[in-house]
Amino acid sequence: MKQPILTTERMILRPFELSDANDVQRLAGAREIADTTLTIPHPYEDGMAEEWIKTHKPQFELGKLVNFALTGIEGGLLMGAIGLTINKTHNNAEMGYWVGKPFWNGGYCTEAAAAVMQYAFSELELNRVFANYVSRNSASGRIMEKIGMKYEGMMPKHVLNNGVYEDLILYGIVRSDWEK
Repeated sequence: MKQPILTTERMILRPFELSDANDVQRLAGAREIADTTLTIPHPYEDGMAEEWIKTHKPQFELGKLVNFALTGIEGGLLMGAIGLTINKTHNNAEMGYWVGKPFWNGGYCTEAAAAVMQYAFSELELNRVFANYVSRNSASGRIMEKIGMKYEGMMPKHVLNNGVYEDLILYGIVRSDWEK
């Protein structure tokens, strides 16, 4: 089974390649990315990107995960990542994403998230997609709203992030609402 490639107006969402590792380390390694993205370490040390990329294909083949590299149609420049952690038992997935700081406020993440939502419901035939963000990262919440997700609640002081307990805001959408 081969991971698909998705195309949007300005981007190609493709599987990561080991040759992306330096760009992943540079972009994801920015303190501003790790600060509000719970699964990205800081500092982002040598070798971490390669190890992360190597997990993608086996997890995709098991039907547990799909990660896409956000790349520009013009020149293929890596801008970030977006993925789904799939729960087959419950037929849902958690969406997660990050975009490198040089590409913030360009609408790239919203464009990519809409394409991944389409893939989740049309190709994977999931029933629900959800996502969360730390409350001080409201830009992430705006992305979720723009792609049709609805606010579902807040989990107070739910995660320990850099020594501080933070609130998580939960958004989600079910297929029947997305189809409307």
